Amino acid sequence: MSPALPWIIPLGCVLLLTKTAECFILPNSSHLESILSKYQDGEAHSRSKRAILFSDRQEILMLHNKLRGQVYPVASNMEYMSWDEELERTAHAWAQQCIWDHGPSDLIRSIGQNLAVHWGRYRSPAFHVQSWYDEVKDYTFPYPHECNPWCPDRCAGAMCTHYTQIVWATTNRIGCAVNVCKQMNVWGEIWENAVYLVCNYSPKGNWIGEAPYKTGRPCSQCPPSYGGSCHNNLCHKAHRYEDPILAETDETNEVEIPQVAEQKPVQFHLPENKPSRASKPKKTTPESYMTQVITCETKMRDKCRGSTCNRYLCPAGCLYSKGKIFGTFYYESSSSICRAAIHYGILDNKGGLVDITRKGRTPAFVKSTRNGVESFRKSKPSNAFMVSKVTTQTLDCYTTVAELCHFKKPANHCPRIYCPAHCKDEPSYWAPVFGTNVYADSSSICKAAVHAGVIADERGGFVDVMPVEKKKIYVGSLKNGVQSDSLKNPSDGNAFRIFAVKQ
Repeated sequence: MSPALPWIIPLGCVLLLTKTAECFILPNSSHLESILSKYQDGEAHSRSKRAILFSDRQEILMLHNKLRGQVYPVASNMEYMSWDEELERTAHAWAQQCIWDHGPSDLIRSIGQNLAVHWGRYRSPAFHVQSWYDEVKDYTFPYPHECNPWCPDRCAGAMCTHYTQIVWATTNRIGCAVNVCKQMNVWGEIWENAVYLVCNYSPKGNWIGEAPYKTGRPCSQCPPSYGGSCHNNLCHKAHRYEDPILAETDETNEVEIPQVAEQKPVQFHLPENKPSRASKPKKTTPESYMTQVITCETKMRDKCRGSTCNRYLCPAGCLYSKGKIFGTFYYESSSSICRAAIHYGILDNKGGLVDITRKGRTPAFVKSTRNGVESFRKSKPSNAFMVSKVTTQTLDCYTTVAELCHFKKPANHCPRIYCPAHCKDEPSYWAPVFGTNVYADSSSICKAAVHAGVIADERGGFVDVMPVEKKKIYVGSLKNGVQSDSLKNPSDGNAFRIFAVKQ
């Protein structure tokens, strides 16, 4: 099939390419591995290279299923699409070749494939998926009475096969990859830093003379293997594996400026399977730490004035201390932080980490006895706070605050994060960093941590992050071997600060 005509777009260019079906023979796993081996560079890596950002993978998959479920005329046999690791690996192998054509030739006979490439301003993979689907405007669906026996080709535009592959009813697996090609020959022109998207599909679609799907009541003609299960107009197996979506809370926290007088670094032991530190870390000023050590009697108003609050470490033995608390769930500001955490149920007498969020003025506070702690009532209006549990999450080098815990008032909190070693040299496409000291929330958390100097690249380690409201300008700089980029007047997103955890 001839390639599609280019779409000329301001500040960049986007091209799309698709492949029609020629036969239907799925290779087995060993055959796919032999194909992949021809495209591997043979170098040993300490950890596997991601073919596509996890967030992009989720967006591509969710958008495909959304679009497949809303076709018109309505489909009666449209199958739910899931992510396939084997297809992702083959897409990655082909994307690495930086060839603007379908391939490899041995594999393309048995899979479907959509391609797109662009340069210039950033465009998410979902932008290309939507562009493929938008070919529907030039496509007229062939109804059964028109197919005698073969269905006519009803495409009024340059190409419709991107669209038909996306909505081919029996195509139920997809795997994609993105690669930045330093130089790529696109129909005789050399594009520098071209962003190349490859999506492979199985079973392949675009069979000549066939309609992409059957029309009728949703799920009324699903294959028997689906057991009659239907979800969002798609044939869907109830036990089908679905990729876990990164937790994105609606609320995250911002904290006060640390108070140096009473601040102590928090001891947090690495898991046994994490690499131990080989050398003494650089001395860090108190301002580098978000978490503060407090006593059982420390009141919220003693540590938090005029803003939302920090993360605190409570000692053991607070269950029987003398610190008073007022209220239930919402606690008055003169309450003991640690005893409120026990009363609420997020800590026990062993102590631990607790996050606090200010809730503003509350008219009254109700007494109760919970978890062995008695709280008192207060009938006068006063400032209140809530406590929340601190979780720990291990990330890769690519996760951003926007994916993990973006800023949105009223605030909640981010987990304590463990970053792997060797994020410094990840390319900016996969792990961008925008700003200095305060970073855009589209930045890689762990690479920003190296830039800020809160962890050493060769070891990785724990960090605390504090989502904050966005800045108008983020200034780039070269620090600790990481070059961050500048960003002016971002249209969306917020920001974050990052803090060390004493290990």
